[in-house]
Amino acid sequence: MVDRLEVHAAISIEDRAGLLELPFASRWFEAGSYLARDGDTPDHCGMLVSGLAFRHKISGEGLRQVVSVQIPDELFNLQLLYLAGADCNVQTLTRCEVVSIPQDALRRIAAERASVAHALFAAVAIELSIAREWMLNIGRRDARTRIAHLLCELAARLDRWGSPPGQAYELPMTQEQLGDALGLTAVHVNRTLKGLVRDGLVE
Repeated sequence: MVDRLEVHAAISIEDRAGLLELPFASRWFEAGSYLARDGDTPDHCGMLVSGLAFRHKISGEGLRQVVSVQIPDELFNLQLLYLAGADCNVQTLTRCEVVSIPQDALRRIAAERASVAHALFAAVAIELSIAREWMLNIGRRDARTRIAHLLCELAARLDRWGSPPGQAYELPMTQEQLGDALGLTAVHVNRTLKGLVRDGLVE
């Protein structure tokens, strides 16, 4: 987590040590478990140690929109440091190890150490930047480009955080889940994926 925060904001040795001394609890969750629910008011922020998760919202008609995919070492629900409650659901895609860090401890270290506050703000800003790209993806790209963009985004993020560049990765999402992330039907996702496989771009 500290290495990830430090990529976009310089953190002093002393502040890095302070982050590493934050209290935390670790727990395993099975695939399909909810890590947070829309409207919850948890007193902690979470970080994936292993596995994948996704954020989603449910419309008044009961339709799901996947709004992001979370990968290891990422803090999720960081906005709860500044907002009263969760504004979306967070659910595991695979079996995940999750670390919980008390919000009070994060707020305290951010108030005391400017470089930590800057790093946390940068992490939130990056999430918002990715979210804007997802909005563009759904609103203005065709189905093939939507799927390609999502696959390339995850490849780039996973490459950046420890995997050798260009390595294959597994994406344990169903075609229905991909459709909910991309504003497509499962049938359209299936047809588009077959085209990418036929062209030798994915397996």
